[in-house]
Amino acid sequence: MQTDSSPGGACSVPLPTRAHLPAGWRDVPVLDIVIPVYNEEKDLKPCVRRLHDHLVRTFPYPFRITIADNASTDRTPEVAARLAASSEEVRYTRLEQKGRGRALRAVWSASDAPVLAYMDVDLSTDLNALLPLVAPLISGHSDLAIGSRLARSSRVVRGPKREFISRSYNLILRGSLHARFSDAQCGFKAIRGDVAGVLLPLVEDTGWFFDTEMLVLAERAGLRIHEVPVDWVDDPNSTVHLVKTATDDLKGVWRVGRALAVGALPLDRLARPFGDDPRDRQLTGVPGGLARQLVGFCVVGALSTLFYLLLYSGFRTFSGSQVANALALLVSAVANTAANRRLTFGVRGRDRAMRHQAQGLVVFGIGLALTSGSLAALDAASGDASHGTELAVLIAANLAATVLRFLLLRAWVFPERRSDAAPQPSYAASQPPYAAPQSPYPAAEFHPTAPDTTYDLTHAHDPRNAR
Repeated sequence: MQTDSSPGGACSVPLPTRAHLPAGWRDVPVLDIVIPVYNEEKDLKPCVRRLHDHLVRTFPYPFRITIADNASTDRTPEVAARLAASSEEVRYTRLEQKGRGRALRAVWSASDAPVLAYMDVDLSTDLNALLPLVAPLISGHSDLAIGSRLARSSRVVRGPKREFISRSYNLILRGSLHARFSDAQCGFKAIRGDVAGVLLPLVEDTGWFFDTEMLVLAERAGLRIHEVPVDWVDDPNSTVHLVKTATDDLKGVWRVGRALAVGALPLDRLARPFGDDPRDRQLTGVPGGLARQLVGFCVVGALSTLFYLLLYSGFRTFSGSQVANALALLVSAVANTAANRRLTFGVRGRDRAMRHQAQGLVVFGIGLALTSGSLAALDAASGDASHGTELAVLIAANLAATVLRFLLLRAWVFPERRSDAAPQPSYAASQPPYAAPQSPYPAAEFHPTAPDTTYDLTHAHDPRNAR
């Protein structure tokens, strides 16, 4: 992905290349699973016991379970402290402000694990999907992973109201933010630690819209999001306020959509170097990204031609052919340059936007000379040509100008700019193996555990396992 990189941005400190974590990793937990809770004194103990038992039996790497308390007012802190005292794999942290997104950002930013995940306390998602969720991140294949209840092979049990709200919300995301992931709200997600270090500071939301915003930014930055079909059973006792959550989510969609439209998000900080993208390779005789750019340019060109013809027909009703052609070309050229800048050549942000438009106007001048010359030649040849003949000549002239326009845009206006930075070391080559990224947010405080009652987590059993 080609981007405008602001000087001094986060991209000046490249992240390690995606790589498979070494098989002998033992220095820190590979996986840190966060369970955000608010007033969950009844469900917290069986949830953690069940999750711990599943990980002990099935997960081949060291792990950690972090209970993130969002300012609970019941006995949740006491229950969480006792759980942390009963096992070295369980930790407890408390935040004095509510918000699932705030809890995830605080714990993930302070974690030293290379793979970070979270799940809802009700464990509605079948835990057999946990290893498939994090495996692509451990292997270096993907940057983020999400559970999807809307995949074809998912098996979901829930009421019609939640089903309608979930599908409607994802349709809104697809229509307004052009999201390609299928399920933004499933409480079952994971992210690589190095990716989180750069991505999380750009996410503004601290509530339920947090992970949707994170996914949209990751997708727009070209990161790879892996989706896992899940089995999911609705929790009828959920305390989530659907109306308030839906309202907050819609406000978040509007905020992120507006920021993307005006180029206010510094997505250049997320562009590469998270791995080896074959589209970035220099291959003999194959210009990088040529096929994709040709497709984008053709789509933009077809739409621009229709726009130009509509403008020309409108201007022709009150002006001569030369004036109508010049005005239609000028307006469509500005729109064409903006569309090619964003869609064909992947340039984001406002940096050098005016310069690109100025260069686009030079290209417009060449197109104007070709089309105006064609009209002049038509007038000289036939004297009084019909409107249909004028349009046919203009279409032929525009086709000739289009080829030259693409070459000029690719080689002069939006040339490929590659980083000369040396390749970054992989996890296996780095010492220490993983360092937690610095975060602008305060690190979560891990409270001392209670000294009295303990729970045996080794052979825990929850009646809900029988479903």
